[in-house]
Amino acid sequence: MAGRSSVICTMKKEKNKSPELHSRERHPVLMVDDKEKNMKCLTFFLMLPETVKNRSKKGSKKANSSGGSGSGSGGGSSGSGSKLPPVCYEIITLKTKKKKKMAADIFPRKKPASSSSTTVQQHHQHNLCNNNLIPAPNWQGLYPTIRERNAVMFNNDLMADVHFVVGPPGGTQRLPGHKYVLAVGSSVFHAMFYGELAEDKDEIRIPDVEPAAFLAMLKYIYCDEIDLAADTVLATLYAAKKYIVPHLARACVNFLETSLSAKNACVLLSQSCLFEEPDLTQRCWEVIDAQAELALKSEGFCDIDFQTLESILRRETLNAKEIVVFEAALNWAEVECQRQDLALSIENKRKVLGKALYLIRIPTMALDDFANGAAQSGVLTLNETNDIFLWYTASKKPELQFVSKARKGLVPQRCHRFQSCAYRSNQWRYRGRCDSIQFAVDKRVFIAGFGLYGSSCGSAEYSAKIELKRQGVVLGQNLSKYFSDGSSNTFPVWFEYPVQIEPDTFYTASVVLDGNELSYFGQEGMTEVQCGKVTVQFQCSSDSTNGTGVQGGQIPELIFYA
Repeated sequence: MAGRSSVICTMKKEKNKSPELHSRERHPVLMVDDKEKNMKCLTFFLMLPETVKNRSKKGSKKANSSGGSGSGSGGGSSGSGSKLPPVCYEIITLKTKKKKKMAADIFPRKKPASSSSTTVQQHHQHNLCNNNLIPAPNWQGLYPTIRERNAVMFNNDLMADVHFVVGPPGGTQRLPGHKYVLAVGSSVFHAMFYGELAEDKDEIRIPDVEPAAFLAMLKYIYCDEIDLAADTVLATLYAAKKYIVPHLARACVNFLETSLSAKNACVLLSQSCLFEEPDLTQRCWEVIDAQAELALKSEGFCDIDFQTLESILRRETLNAKEIVVFEAALNWAEVECQRQDLALSIENKRKVLGKALYLIRIPTMALDDFANGAAQSGVLTLNETNDIFLWYTASKKPELQFVSKARKGLVPQRCHRFQSCAYRSNQWRYRGRCDSIQFAVDKRVFIAGFGLYGSSCGSAEYSAKIELKRQGVVLGQNLSKYFSDGSSNTFPVWFEYPVQIEPDTFYTASVVLDGNELSYFGQEGMTEVQCGKVTVQFQCSSDSTNGTGVQGGQIPELIFYA
């Protein structure tokens, strides 16, 4: 304390007490006001026992008179001619309570001063490739927090007390581990290493987990970091489920939900049932129902198991033509024959389909689809083909093993953004110009098409090029025709496949019409419309070159599935 210019000390004298009362004697109390640290403390100077024993009352008085208020251990030796031994003091400081600080607060993260220091991220990248040893003797001093120091041990042979041989035969990888860290991160590892049936093995084989997925799980346990990739997330989810790491499993499910599309929905449906993730299962069904034809035509559909195939073929709300369902089932059967090492014959395709064939609602197909497709596929027997033809034509219909009731599919919802419509002699004209509007929803939906106005001077046919974009990228478009009967009704124009729309993002709906120049148009437009459980917001689009905006114009309706 002698070196602080801002510390002010004041003494309070106490009566001298007999050294025989205690082995240590309490001496003057020093009040310290530290202006630099804005802190007050009480400091007691305590005489050590050996000094008390050698000190007499006379010596005490002489020391007090000669030493004055001298501080520190030199106070007893400052008097001239004193024969008393040097006075030794023990200092005890009682500080006021302050909030505890974590290491990260005391030592803010900084870049290492020297080039030889290695960041945690560099260790992670290096450790992913090989079992790295830390060469620096004082590497612990490089990282202020326990999380950072613990992260250095990720995939590191240093102090490792167990090793895992991960992966199937021929594709294994040997990974180091630290039992304590693993047991803290997983109840399965705790039981494995410290439970009643724990086995003291230096090497553990795990053939059913991919090495990349196991590393992703270890990185979470050691580093508290989640590093997921599209090609390994399912395997990582399996590892997280197997070793009961619930937060990592939840992150995997969230990753899958955000990357869910018609291309992978069927595969994820199969996996979600296996992993018992009902929320992910529901999301998969939403995509499969709304974008059924895309999902059934995807390569991932052929990779599903037989149980998932049956559940899809049974689906009442599947929004697809039955001929598409039939062709998808045949494609699956062909791949299944290869998986079972069977010859690619009609008989084997029917064999692997089994009773699932009768879940395809062949009698509900259009007659042309049946005659040109299913009837000539060879999968049906001659009797089945004859009976289905009779089903189409005869008044007395034969009994069929196939389901003969058409699927319900999905009922589209319509979001109407205008409160009224009108027409004038000089509006609404087209001449190849674009009508466009922007919109956003608060829940994930699938845009199936637009409702458009038609002719205001008698019936007419229109050619419509509709388009849906997000940040300039075309997500869906179609060129089709529709017939207007001259009324103020709206007429639907559909995309080839429904387009998935994410919440809280603005999309651009556009149409270029060619037909009768005079048309109805909307007015008294609304910026926000509640349609069922979905809220839709509208704003003007810079792509619009024909006057359509929020207040009036074309594209009065969005047709969607939710």
